Amino acid sequence: MEQLASALGEVESQAGISVVVFAGSDKAFSSGVDVAAHTPDKVEEMLTKFHAIFRIMVASRKVLVAGVQGHCLGGGAELTLLCDLVVTAEYATWGFPEISLGCFPPVAATALAALVGQKQAADLILTGRKIDGRQAKSLGLANSAVPDQQVASEVADLVKQLATLSPAALAATKKAMYAWDSMHFDKGLARAEKIYLEELMKTEDAREGIQAFVEKRAPRWIGK
Repeated sequence: MEQLASALGEVESQAGISVVVFAGSDKAFSSGVDVAAHTPDKVEEMLTKFHAIFRIMVASRKVLVAGVQGHCLGGGAELTLLCDLVVTAEYATWGFPEISLGCFPPVAATALAALVGQKQAADLILTGRKIDGRQAKSLGLANSAVPDQQVASEVADLVKQLATLSPAALAATKKAMYAWDSMHFDKGLARAEKIYLEELMKTEDAREGIQAFVEKRAPRWIGK
């Protein structure tokens, strides 16, 4: 998280760079934050470092592109929400499974409804169900869904097209497009963090969900 935030900050200061590409392997774009980092003794530091990445992204004047293959889950899926353009493999696995751990995804809780609508966001976040890349595209999480072996070439073509455009014009355009959204995102994420740390993480169910995952057993919810 620290390395990614540092790299994004470094790129932001380089006027000659107009596009940043996020990509993982063919097996996973990202499966999200380590579940063990959600324990009460670690979660505040984890959220601070993780959300620093998103605050840099929402303020970025670079065009942010994601190429998604394999698993794109939890914090990994949240990362794509603040990318401008997303190419996904048709059979990539998308989802926000935090609810199954007795948690919720703060970035998705803040930003997902603006992309897919309130009802679809509620469905994905409250059920934790997984969808494939084709469904992600139809919901508006991605711009295109292509066969797995074409993701890299599709991203490369997109970058090539963007590279023909003025970096200054792209930066100014991004600023104009997201000026309103960025203000709401910052306030919304701060509120989501407060609920997560001061309410959710004080529940016994949140502790049980993480512990059950670590112990590889079904959680025993008590509702408080």
